[in-house]
Amino acid sequence: MKRPSLPVNTPQVDCFPPETRTQRRRLRACHECDWVSALPPLNSGEKATCPRCSHVLVKRHRYPAQRSMALALASLVALIVAVSFPFVSFSVSGVGNRIDLSQTATTLIAFHQPVVAIAVMMTIIVLPAVYLVSVVWLQFGLLQSRPMPFSRDIARSLAHLNPWMMADVFIIGALVSLIKVAGMAQIELGISFWAFCLFAILLLMTVQSIDADWMWFSLEGEPLAPEGTLTGTTAASQHVTGCPTCGLINRIQHGKERCVRCHEKLHKRLPHSLQRTWALLFAASIMYIPANLYPIMTTTSLGSSTPSTIVGGVVQLIQMGSWPVAAVIFIASVIVPVGKLVALAWLCLMIKRSNELNAQSRTRLYRLTEFIGRWSMVDVFVVAILVALIRAGSLMSITPGPAALAFGAVVVLTMLAAMTFDPRLIWDTHTPRPLRRKAATKEPVDG
Repeated sequence: MKRPSLPVNTPQVDCFPPETRTQRRRLRACHECDWVSALPPLNSGEKATCPRCSHVLVKRHRYPAQRSMALALASLVALIVAVSFPFVSFSVSGVGNRIDLSQTATTLIAFHQPVVAIAVMMTIIVLPAVYLVSVVWLQFGLLQSRPMPFSRDIARSLAHLNPWMMADVFIIGALVSLIKVAGMAQIELGISFWAFCLFAILLLMTVQSIDADWMWFSLEGEPLAPEGTLTGTTAASQHVTGCPTCGLINRIQHGKERCVRCHEKLHKRLPHSLQRTWALLFAASIMYIPANLYPIMTTTSLGSSTPSTIVGGVVQLIQMGSWPVAAVIFIASVIVPVGKLVALAWLCLMIKRSNELNAQSRTRLYRLTEFIGRWSMVDVFVVAILVALIRAGSLMSITPGPAALAFGAVVVLTMLAAMTFDPRLIWDTHTPRPLRRKAATKEPVDG
């Protein structure tokens, strides 16, 4: 297949993928099952998946530097607009209030909830802004064929920032909040609201556009895999491991090595993975009790105060006839946290009983628990928005309850529990039959 013609002045770093710039096979160790395979040549729009567990090893995009840089710049513009104009306003009986985006976090400080305020501000504004600026910094250097200072450290931080950016979750929380208030007051959406919706979409597209394999190859090249590394077997059996950040296979000897390309810490398996996961699950279970027993917010209407727990809020929405919103809150605030606790505990208990057949399904369960964990923050964002917006004194106001901090802790602890669990342990209880010279499976990227 003939490659499309490219502009003469297009930097080489963004013209040809690594497979066309090296004459040797590029090996990868799967982060989820530890299987060593060789990356096949990939065209734009294709991805390579692990032949053992189907984990995506590499996604290839056309013009990845231009693509991600353009999306990151557009996202930053949308974010600037979102923080510069009114977000939403309400009025009832001639009394109203108007807030901007940052007030959804800062208002919580006045109610002695600084930890929740910091969490909201970091996840919806600060960390996304840092991520986008980092992407622009990296891709600008690559497009000039001269990486900018600190590019390696910045590139390493991108993967660590990704799980904690929750602009899309905040949008769902905003919609739930507005539906709750719509029956009691008149709502008006500001320019900031629509700009933030656009920002959330562009941020998601930016994250998906990052071609980490291409980026690391362009930044630091790709050193040879350790001599004698074989495909078709596990990395641990060969005393090597794949870097969780840049993917490069490194030799492990003393257990304290760092990746020769990105300097990330390397381990054959995450140290004390099960112990740390159990500890975090236990802490999350303890915090889940006050998160449900205490009110998450208190609503004052005409001088009468009504505390509301998480489940009580779901019941109230059902009584108002908002079944879809009640379902969203119930799933995000009850089913997802409990489901994550149960799923991770079950995975930890069943580690030693795993085999080749059920390892596939257990790995899929792990992926699901890791993906859905952040969506439990919907209820925390709902509280933040309503507390900032509904401030009309004794006529109507909402204050945060102690459950907000407890429930936020549950979300963070369960996310950390999923991160500390090493899915490669699921595959370690049996010795697979070696498959010689096995390459990763090449597939088109969905969408």
